[in-house]
Amino acid sequence: MIARELTINNKSGLHARPASLWVQAASRFQSKVRIKRGEAIVDGKSILGILSLGLSSGSVIELLVEGDDEAEAALSLEELMHDLENQDR
Repeated sequence: MIARELTINNKSGLHARPASLWVQAASRFQSKVRIKRGEAIVDGKSILGILSLGLSSGSVIELLVEGDDEAEAALSLEELMHDLENQDR
């Protein structure tokens, strides 16, 4: 299992459009993807789960990825977060 701490740095946080992009990216992989914020852990392939966390700019999450393609999945999702941050500039 891979666990990575990520900070949401785009201005609007992880609202509907970026959450949708996240789900699309996560769903390309077989690995189980989860997002942890505080005590809450949600399915990283569920838009409703992600939106329920209320992730605004500056929120810190833990990305948890487990499965055969976990390294590739974790890297892809980290890159997506970086791309979303750069779109705000």
